[in-house]
Amino acid sequence: MYFENHGSINGHILIIGFGSIAKGFLYLLERHFNFKEKKLTIIDPLGKPNKGIYNLNKNYSFYEVKISKDNYKEIIDSVFGNEKGICINLSINISSLDIMVYCRKKEILYIDTVVEPWEGFYNDNIDNAQKTNYALRQAIRDEKNKNPKGSTAISCCGANPGMVSWLVKEALIKLSDNLGYNKNKIPETRLEWATLMRDLGVKGIHIAERDSQKSKINKRSNVFVNTWSVDGFLSESFQPAELGWGTHENWFPPNGRVFDFGCKSSIWLNQIGAKTLVYTWCPTHGAQYGFLITHNESISISDYFTLGDIGFPTFRPTCHYAYHPCDDAILSLHETLGSGRIQDNYKILQADEIIDGYDELGVLLYGHERNALWYGSILSNEQAKQLVPYQNATGLQVSSAVIAGISWALNNPESGIVEAEEMDFKKCLSIQKPYLGSLELHFTDWNPLNINLSNFPREIDALNPWSFKNILATK
Repeated sequence: MYFENHGSINGHILIIGFGSIAKGFLYLLERHFNFKEKKLTIIDPLGKPNKGIYNLNKNYSFYEVKISKDNYKEIIDSVFGNEKGICINLSINISSLDIMVYCRKKEILYIDTVVEPWEGFYNDNIDNAQKTNYALRQAIRDEKNKNPKGSTAISCCGANPGMVSWLVKEALIKLSDNLGYNKNKIPETRLEWATLMRDLGVKGIHIAERDSQKSKINKRSNVFVNTWSVDGFLSESFQPAELGWGTHENWFPPNGRVFDFGCKSSIWLNQIGAKTLVYTWCPTHGAQYGFLITHNESISISDYFTLGDIGFPTFRPTCHYAYHPCDDAILSLHETLGSGRIQDNYKILQADEIIDGYDELGVLLYGHERNALWYGSILSNEQAKQLVPYQNATGLQVSSAVIAGISWALNNPESGIVEAEEMDFKKCLSIQKPYLGSLELHFTDWNPLNINLSNFPREIDALNPWSFKNILATK
């Protein structure tokens, strides 16, 4: 199989974190880029995994170090010295902002998949509003506003956030073509993209995901099982639920809260995402529940597609994550919530122990003339195993987006701090598509009023089917 070369990485490469994503990512890095083995360094607090696998028998440097507020500058200096290169942050509990700022100061390219704070941040006695992804993202945007120029740092470039923002743009083009609107013209500016979304009648977007990967071993009690980072899933599950808030909304949740700073594109609910269910739709299983888990893309997409003054927008889409994890993860989450304690043991399902299933991750654009369309990746574990060793379907959707981001950064090294919406969506998706399985578009006549609970009536807004009042299942 032919794999395209995406360029050369001169200088040092630092990979922070060697969890489930990084293990598969390393193979992709070797496959698609030229670099010197002796200039690649991996740092992880858990140390080097089993010797001889994950390609770590090469001339790479691997250090068992816990990066903290006190030592991160010293560690970055020790890896890069006075040379440039790229820092690939695939960690948790390490401040994305601090690492990013210091790398840019040293003219080192930077990329991550999520905005992370330092360990202990969520346990600090601070207001819930400050624990939101909105607040974490706004700190990155404030830094961008203070220092708009300089070396490229890509914030939040995984599957979601990241790839889904590219899918939104491609879905808009496909919808535009389907409706015969503005054919063959691709918007070039943020204003043009937001105008297109408005003119097509899109009211909102679900980042609609269904993970159906199953293990050959049944989940055991006191073990939290997931297909990706357990720590990462738990931290976002216990943050407040957040969503981009659209201009079509005419009902406000009683426990909803607004922000008085930043872009004001979003609201948060005074309850955790793990206890917030929404009605949503994916092509294979159809109508389903999803968890309204906070994610950066919920905020950045709504922000990017806003028209008018931020305080009084003329158009803005509602946007939020609607996540149905794998069955074992749902059982694990129920066990956590029911017992009031996090399990003693974690288990990430490896590609060779998953016997069935796929990760179905896409964007559901709703409210337009065709009602709703879902566009995204349907990737099976078997397909993922054939493409990359040690990477299940969920992981490959993330790691392939990082590869696309690195390629973009190498070709745009002086772009400052950027998010996925500000990158070349066509180029990034073209790099990622070989790893996305089947990229499919589905129109559907489903809407949240289709839920038939006549024996258990719920309060609805029949005049505005796509109102968040109808989508929210747990009030």
